[in-house]
Amino acid sequence: MTGSSIYLDTSPFIYYLEQNREYFDRVRYFFKESYHNNRLLFTSAVTIEEYCVYPLSMGNMQAIDEFNAFLNGMNISVVPVSREIAFDAAKLRTKYKGFKALDSIHLATAQFCQCDLFLTNDKQLRQTQEITVLTMDDLLQAQA
Repeated sequence: MTGSSIYLDTSPFIYYLEQNREYFDRVRYFFKESYHNNRLLFTSAVTIEEYCVYPLSMGNMQAIDEFNAFLNGMNISVVPVSREIAFDAAKLRTKYKGFKALDSIHLATAQFCQCDLFLTNDKQLRQTQEITVLTMDDLLQAQA
């Protein structure tokens, strides 16, 4: 996989930390390769909100602690949502009519951080022209 800076949507964290049957091996390989190749990894503060909903609803503070430890251990930069990012997200939603607000914030954050790649499992986001979007299926092909 090429790209020195990669933006992570929420799904790779969920698949890895919850050991999703279908995607765990792919994201484990991705994180391992990223760590060994010193890739810069970014995500939005929105990811924290999205990830923590389920563990909080289940009272699973251990999952939240593991998530935070993983972010720190992998040295993943968590970027706050600024006015500039919010405005750029609005422009993306204007250009791509079906994009949801949080998806647009993720994409705008990736652009703000000047990432080379955007890793998600939302196939709809592949229509964006502003950044190269990879899905879990793309990860499988990249590993082959």
